[in-house]
Amino acid sequence: MSRSMTAALALVALALAGCSTDRSVDKKDVANEISGKLADQVGRKPEKVECPDNLPARKDATLTCTLTDQGSSYDVHVTVTSVDGDHTKFDIKVDDNPKN
Repeated sequence: MSRSMTAALALVALALAGCSTDRSVDKKDVANEISGKLADQVGRKPEKVECPDNLPARKDATLTCTLTDQGSSYDVHVTVTSVDGDHTKFDIKVDDNPKN
């Protein structure tokens, strides 16, 4: 992944509706939001973003997803900043260095 992609996603606030009764945001929705925000910032989506679990709709809850692009994988750290009814806001930070 290029440095501009990493910088563009260094710290981005996202908002999603968490609609399940267990008050979490589906892992696929989190991954899609990360991909979409990257596309907005740098003009294209990464090859793949995967999250291992749903994101609990609870302030300060965390989740680590994996972003894969151009043969390298990066951890994406997701932290819930606020929950207002069915809306969960969270920040993301992409590691500067690839995992592999």
